[in-house]
Amino acid sequence: MTTLTPTPGGAAVRRPAPPATTGRSGTPRQGGTILAVPALVWYAVFMIGPVIAIFVIAALHWPGMLQPVSFAGLGNVRTVLDDPVFWDAVRNTAVQLAVALPIMIVCAYMLGYYVAQKPPGHRVIRYLLFIPGLISTPAKAMVFYAALSPDGLANGALQSVGLGSLTDAWLASPSTALACLIALDVWSGIGFTAVLFAARLDSVPDDLGEAAQLDGAGHWRTMWRIHFPVIRDYAGVVTMLQFLWTLFGSAQHVLLLTQGGPGSSSTTLSFLVYQKAFIAADLGYSQTVGVILFLAGLVGLLTIRRAFRQNY
Repeated sequence: MTTLTPTPGGAAVRRPAPPATTGRSGTPRQGGTILAVPALVWYAVFMIGPVIAIFVIAALHWPGMLQPVSFAGLGNVRTVLDDPVFWDAVRNTAVQLAVALPIMIVCAYMLGYYVAQKPPGHRVIRYLLFIPGLISTPAKAMVFYAALSPDGLANGALQSVGLGSLTDAWLASPSTALACLIALDVWSGIGFTAVLFAARLDSVPDDLGEAAQLDGAGHWRTMWRIHFPVIRDYAGVVTMLQFLWTLFGSAQHVLLLTQGGPGSSSTTLSFLVYQKAFIAADLGYSQTVGVILFLAGLVGLLTIRRAFRQNY
């Protein structure tokens, strides 16, 4: 629709009419809400529902899937807090996060920065960094088992250089089992995380780095003082993803390599949830630990978000 607007000379000029605005009850907004309903239903059933179920089961005495259920109240909480295995799992999980997460994020960012500078063969390097993410978890566990078994590659390499006294049953020793699992976490996650950082750093204008180098800043200072503040919020997102993966996904590595042993030296909270549910058939205990794990994850996410929040 157009309108005629008179000019000072008397001529009329056709001007397009302003577009019609849609009110609060207009069709476009209603259509957007309707399109979101399937996703909201899916989220409510398969995300919110299981979270509520965890809290409900944690208040039950449930000795097995086909066994009678009774209300336990806070009895499961007292049982968990009085169990020394639980505190071993808390300590192991804290050590795992405190060691694996900083090493993974710092090294992945440095690798991503190097790849983002587009050195010779940078495309091939991206694919090589992504390889651990393409290998299935059982295959990665078998690689580490072959390297760390008593007659594996690690002990063979130590013996070949005259350090046979340092050989050990790495996965069966209480002092090294958890360290082996942490090494697997770092190795399996660092390449994928580096590719994510490189993809984000590619969008940073080249003028920033060039200006910093003209001012005399080296690569190290440019990497941490110029580029990192620009992608600080993105680094927080990547850190949160790796935090969740390490906190909740480490159970499969423990199951395949050490099964929590020797004793409880490599038992983590996520593995304890599996062990109590599917081996000990104590669903109430298992989901009580699950509630604690859920709350720990929530606190961790909020802490990471606050630590990486932009200051401008």
